[in-house]
Amino acid sequence: MGQESTAARSRTQTAHAKLNLVLRILAREASGYHGIETLFQRLALHDVVDVTVSDAPKSLTCAGPSMPANGLGPVEQNLAWRAAEAYCAAAAWGTNWQIAITKHIPVGGGLGGGSADAAAVLRALESLCPTPLGLARLLEIGGRLGADVPFLVSEEALAWGWGRGDRLLPLPALPAMAATLVAFSEGVNTGAAYGAFADARVARGETVSAYAYPPDAFGSWDFVAALATNDFEQVVPSLHAGVALVLPAVRDVARQLTAQGHASVGLMSGSGATCFVLHPVGTTVALDLPEGARVVTTTTMGPATA
Repeated sequence: MGQESTAARSRTQTAHAKLNLVLRILAREASGYHGIETLFQRLALHDVVDVTVSDAPKSLTCAGPSMPANGLGPVEQNLAWRAAEAYCAAAAWGTNWQIAITKHIPVGGGLGGGSADAAAVLRALESLCPTPLGLARLLEIGGRLGADVPFLVSEEALAWGWGRGDRLLPLPALPAMAATLVAFSEGVNTGAAYGAFADARVARGETVSAYAYPPDAFGSWDFVAALATNDFEQVVPSLHAGVALVLPAVRDVARQLTAQGHASVGLMSGSGATCFVLHPVGTTVALDLPEGARVVTTTTMGPATA
């Protein structure tokens, strides 16, 4: 039976980056994956994803100021391509698609750029599909693609995630904060970071347990700043010289701002390598950067823009 002709239709989506304001690594599952618990925060910084459905051959092109010089590897391994394949399979939709991504999110830096692009593809195809799947199915598909994808599919500004990031509790968005990001030309291999952390945990004889957080734990930036943490910071500085230099600097800036009465967070996002400072909108921070690092300025998504 031949494929029906598809009239070309297009959809453009913004694919927003994320930060992890809390990231704790829990026990390793029988499958080999580690459970996590994390506080996701969406950023205004975003890629632009254009999706067209038509009879033309399937394609994925990436360009833009954050594209690495050596590209992103085989298109079939790109999360955006995999998201399109997974969506069409789930919807039993025999269309072809063409995806064009303009990259503004630093690649391989723990900001969820690839996951954001995949989430944008899922949302775009959902809007174009003659038989939409619904949000619950999109979240399920996203969870199979990666731990950040369900949150980025959801379009929430702030959410608590656990399991593999696929279980989400939306939280009221907090007021926008300025975000100064320090990105590097080289990222951190996520598998290597998990492996190093697991080895360090075994060496310490550490047991694993989930924390209990009070109901209002994430109801203000002061509370978030008091709880902010990232377990990967225990091992990634030994894997990435840039993080080893910059992470203490962003922590110092955050401490100085806190001493001045401003809520501030200084952390590494995800498994790295991007380090960041959150500070009040209208303020600026100065950081000495090592070779190969650059500053990206943006804001968090607040109630008015979520």
